Amino acid sequence: MINITERHQHILNKLQQKGQVQVLDLCEELSVSSVTIRKDLKLLEDKGLLFRTHGGATQNNPYTIDRPVNEKETMQTGEKKLIGTAAARLVQPNDSILIASGTTVMALAKSIQPQESLMVITSALNVALELLRHPEVEVLQLGGLLRKSSSSVTGPYAESVLADFSCSKLFLGVDGIDIEFGLTTTNVMEARLNRQMINISQKTIVLADSSKFGRRGFGRICGFEDIDEIITDKGISEHTIDTLKGMGVKVTIV
Repeated sequence: MINITERHQHILNKLQQKGQVQVLDLCEELSVSSVTIRKDLKLLEDKGLLFRTHGGATQNNPYTIDRPVNEKETMQTGEKKLIGTAAARLVQPNDSILIASGTTVMALAKSIQPQESLMVITSALNVALELLRHPEVEVLQLGGLLRKSSSSVTGPYAESVLADFSCSKLFLGVDGIDIEFGLTTTNVMEARLNRQMINISQKTIVLADSSKFGRRGFGRICGFEDIDEIITDKGISEHTIDTLKGMGVKVTIV
């Protein structure tokens, strides 16, 4: 029988190879109960060697923190630009769209080159200012409590205004995408506003670089049944792609 030291080494080796492990897989590989594996994972987490998740463990901290927008702008810049360019191709002439907040959707705003009229509703001040330079674009800036960390508004006033509109597409940025928990952000009020945006949109398109996968923010926005497409980069695993497609989500890799 494999002893505890050998089990722990096996778990850490597999984490090193794959970045995450699942309890059920470890039970089968090591011929021990799930209770034993969960105890092993707790011991290893207490030593700071991994982070436990629902049904397994990961090398990286799955919980996101609220970072200032100027700090986020320096992260995954190449991936965000590619994602924004791909998303801009989905904007149609005479469209009416919603753009949420975040640095990835800001990359979309920078990529939009409208040839005909375009109506944009947004919660993000930086997105609104970027699009104002286009004479073809009408911008409706939502009002409410301003979040300095994201340069965007939240709150019941912004939510109530949205009830009067209907848009063809929502371009949504998120802080975390967890296969079991869904899509999240670090701010609960922003999550509420995002849900209202989803409710008034015919199609929801999530723009997220691959670093957002396997992570969770404090506020849950929705499950995968509420989104239509995710545009991301090549860092996402084939297993995750297959899982999302199995849930009916289109995955576009840039």
